[in-house]
Amino acid sequence: MKLPEKFENKMKELLQDEYDNYLQCYDEPRYYGLRVNTNKISVEDFLKIAPWSLTPVPWIPNGFYYDGDKIQPSKHPYYFAGLYYLQEPSAMTPASRIPVEPGERVLDVCAAPGGKATELGAKLKGEGVLIANDISNSRARGLLKNLELFGIGNMMVISEEPGKLVEYFPEYFDKILIDAPCSGEGMFRKDKKMVKAWEEHGPEFFSKLQRSIITQAAAMLKPGGMILYSTCTFDPLENEKTVEYLLETCPEFKICEMEGYEGFCEGIPKYVENHSEEYRKTVRIFPHKMQGEGHYLALVKKGDDNVEGKNEKPAKPKEGVKKLPEELEQFLKELSWDIDKSRLDIREERVYYMPENLPMLKGVRFLRSGLLLGEVKKNRFEPSQALAMCLKKEEYPRILDLPVSDDRVIKYLKGETLDVEDITSRKEKGWYLVCVDGYPLGFGKLANQTLKNKYLPGWRWMS
Repeated sequence: MKLPEKFENKMKELLQDEYDNYLQCYDEPRYYGLRVNTNKISVEDFLKIAPWSLTPVPWIPNGFYYDGDKIQPSKHPYYFAGLYYLQEPSAMTPASRIPVEPGERVLDVCAAPGGKATELGAKLKGEGVLIANDISNSRARGLLKNLELFGIGNMMVISEEPGKLVEYFPEYFDKILIDAPCSGEGMFRKDKKMVKAWEEHGPEFFSKLQRSIITQAAAMLKPGGMILYSTCTFDPLENEKTVEYLLETCPEFKICEMEGYEGFCEGIPKYVENHSEEYRKTVRIFPHKMQGEGHYLALVKKGDDNVEGKNEKPAKPKEGVKKLPEELEQFLKELSWDIDKSRLDIREERVYYMPENLPMLKGVRFLRSGLLLGEVKKNRFEPSQALAMCLKKEEYPRILDLPVSDDRVIKYLKGETLDVEDITSRKEKGWYLVCVDGYPLGFGKLANQTLKNKYLPGWRWMS
């Protein structure tokens, strides 16, 4: 592989006598990774049902390598049940190293396509709120699908410039993840097209964007909150120098230790003005040191834990819908959820269940605000695909649970009507939650021992 001379010279300086070892990694195959959705299934239980050989990613508790030349996990019903996400192993690191707790307010600033946002949402376990933003509206659509597939209901998907969000979320978030747009040097082995992109827009171009984003994020973080800043590049201008810019602009920030791993390399103090040893707490991942691509991570904390954020008291919540449509009321009674009716929002036919304690967000460009429960139509309520993915088998009374070996699972995912007489001869008519081995896939409507398929058309299995 032909690398730009300027890049080679920089890597020789960074790596010194390890440079030849680094070059050799370009002759090695890329690594394929799978991350278990612990919001739906434990790692232990997933390994009991996984149909392929998996090898643990040693620094990611729910991450595994798989042989991408022999298997396609995206062509399996468990993928459609949202039991895992396919992600390059090093790219799993940022979301694993930011300590998100259930109930917190979390922002993923540059979230598409959702590899990190899905893990942040899983860590919240349905409590608090995840705001997932991406400036590209088309990319944000893929982000939305992945979050819904993962069963993340306490979320909002936004497509805005990060700077616009500052006015809505001043000192609002407990944790913020910035997987910043970057020159992509760590991805050269995985995707050779990145080399040409680097020649067109290198570190100097991206460092300006990164400095803008990280200081905007700082304004949205509560005192005592944390930012995890990451790139998939090696250049100090985009890494240590960006963190240095934050600390100079916002001196209340400090660099924090991260959970380590033997393959991690320390940040390099000589690339910042004051040569502070604190920068050794940041992390570089080199592909010749670990089984993954290149990355950089820095965890920083904002000031004191004991100071309240400006938005600690959110805007007065809406009173909610005074009277629910009867069809919706009946459906909600069937769920084993404790529904807070003040958080229900009905817009035309669509019914949403909103996260708690949100500020006023008039003027923000949304793709999704809250969990779409379904649609109120004439004399009926139709539950949504997103709701199906948020449910657990025991939370809905009418279930069609098919083993993964049943060919009707694929037929359902393709949108076909199913003959289910053998398992529904004594069952009542109505909406059923279709599951594979106990994990929801979507809804269907039973009548005369056939299941009318309600699987979302845009999600269907393509042969």
